[in-house]
Amino acid sequence: MGLLEQTISEIRPVDVQLLEVAQRRLDSLTKPKGSLGRLEDFARRIVAITRKETPSVDKKAILVMAGDHGVTQEGVSAYPQEVTRQMVYNFLEGGAGINVLARHIGARVVVVDMGVAADLEPRRDLVSLKVNHGTRNIVEGPAMTRDEALRSITNGIKVFNEEFERGIDIVGTGDMGIGNTTPSSAIASVFTGLSARDVTGRGTGIDDEQLETKIKVIERAIELNQPDPDDPLDVLAKVGGFEIGGLAGVVLAAASKRIPMVIDGFISGAGALIATELAPRAKDYIFAAHRSAEVGHKALLERMGLDPILDLNMRLGEGTGAVLAMNLIEAGVKVLSEMATFSSAGVSERLQ
Repeated sequence: MGLLEQTISEIRPVDVQLLEVAQRRLDSLTKPKGSLGRLEDFARRIVAITRKETPSVDKKAILVMAGDHGVTQEGVSAYPQEVTRQMVYNFLEGGAGINVLARHIGARVVVVDMGVAADLEPRRDLVSLKVNHGTRNIVEGPAMTRDEALRSITNGIKVFNEEFERGIDIVGTGDMGIGNTTPSSAIASVFTGLSARDVTGRGTGIDDEQLETKIKVIERAIELNQPDPDDPLDVLAKVGGFEIGGLAGVVLAAASKRIPMVIDGFISGAGALIATELAPRAKDYIFAAHRSAEVGHKALLERMGLDPILDLNMRLGEGTGAVLAMNLIEAGVKVLSEMATFSSAGVSERLQ
């Protein structure tokens, strides 16, 4: 049995009975029942996922997957491909948006080279699992071979498993890859059945003419490559990205270890969709951090049945939305574990 099949086989249903246990605890706290809204739901879900009645999410990590895309040759991005490499170094120096927000909540950032087009300098904090030097141009053929697609997912599994050994209570996903909203839109179109126009946005801020080009590129790529929605590995290979495969692997591995995960925006959503199409149970371990400003993100979340926590008009990626939502999830868990009960505080309960 390969690593992917083994990981999927280890994903168990969450413990729904513990949802009720957590609810009884929440209802005994010094507040009107349900008055903390979704914070209470976050706490209940963390209990059911971890199978711990008094869980902790102190050890937080954001796994940022980086990869390049051959489709940038078609003029689908406002930025040149070398920005991927430059931003990886920015992550490693601690100067990016994700670094700032991760420090804010006490999360470590793990940067992974899944397929940056350039050869990166070895750095102590850089995880190098390069599948190839960027994907191929999807209007000329498949983005990658099936074997490369499989390796990208298993590399994501390996990264998570290594971080799990270091200690992790909750994980967030992030991405870096110029042009990666194009394969994400293609993935969304294939699995939802919506047209490319319905799931394609402006990415890094392209103009109207570039948006029309991007839509036509996605339409051509899907028509040429004919990705099979019943075969998620085929979809990844035909129109995906190495970092998207890595993100899918993180989702699967986290679910197999009963670790809650917070997926960021559109690209993280595409990776999570690949994972949940491979293993539907994995969706019960996922928190959707926010609704991205990218038009296709809503379709991905609906396909997975996920309700986003935040809607802040964000579209940066990197895991920035995941970090912000993680902070709220931790707040819910602390309410469950630290708030006094009516009995312990000597407070009168509601009149019957």
